[in-house]
Amino acid sequence: MSNHVYRLSEVVGSSPTSVDDAIRTAVRKAAETVRNLEWFEVQEVRGQVADGDVAYFQVTLKIGFRVED
Repeated sequence: MSNHVYRLSEVVGSSPTSVDDAIRTAVRKAAETVRNLEWFEVQEVRGQVADGDVAYFQVTLKIGFRVED
């Protein structure tokens, strides 16, 4: 087993449906251009209110990816 080095990147996902969907949107989009994604950490959850109801969810994530040797 070798030692690993990770790099962090911050991304923001959004969804009109749910926090879960906002997270999955961010991770899937990041995975299109970043190799070796291994984990994420939710930093902040925000939302937009319109007409007295939740209209949109926005989630800030730190994603960790392994730096290649």
